[in-house]
Amino acid sequence: MIMKQFAMLLAIAALPLLAGAQSIQDINRPTLGDLDEVTRFHEGLAAVRKGSEWGFIDQNGLLVIHFRDDLAWQREPNPEALGVGSIPYPRFSNGRCPVMVSGEDGIPLYGFIDTEGQVVIQPEFLNVSEFQNGHAVGIYYKKTFRGKNNFQLNIYDHTFTEVVLNKAGQMVWPLEERQNILMNARRYQTPEIQARIIENGLVAVKSDRARWEIRKVELEDGF
Repeated sequence: MIMKQFAMLLAIAALPLLAGAQSIQDINRPTLGDLDEVTRFHEGLAAVRKGSEWGFIDQNGLLVIHFRDDLAWQREPNPEALGVGSIPYPRFSNGRCPVMVSGEDGIPLYGFIDTEGQVVIQPEFLNVSEFQNGHAVGIYYKKTFRGKNNFQLNIYDHTFTEVVLNKAGQMVWPLEERQNILMNARRYQTPEIQARIIENGLVAVKSDRARWEIRKVELEDGF
């Protein structure tokens, strides 16, 4: 039995050599190397990490989105979170992948790229969910200049709205005006998303009492 298995291994090893006189090294040349992490495929693309940057390969093993440092993920994800805190590595859902940029005072803002690596939803959100059924939930942040105070310091209004957005980045339904988000870099914490899409047109929203309610929403037109 051992001799038979050994003979089969020799035959398998000889096949590529007989076919093209190639070595094992020749037929195993990598399409991409020197990687620190390789993830699973999502929608035909898999994230690969080199150092602190991520890129995406296609199903031929070719790098189709080059390494970049703005893809959103968490080294220690919380699977119960409804926003970026749950993302263990960059991945596409509905053709969109979250990205993060550093806003004023270093506060992170989130948007999305498409499968070409182009930013298609600008980073204007303090937190976002991944897309599902063509929509995502985000906390939209707007800063409005009001004027100057007696010491000639700028005064701003900050407004926060949890919204449903479509793949084009249009905010198609307002869910809640969010309060008590402190925009101070030293004390800032990413606000939690309080809603999740459970079906096209149905959203589950967590109330102040940590209870859930189901809302029927219209997702065709922006507001």
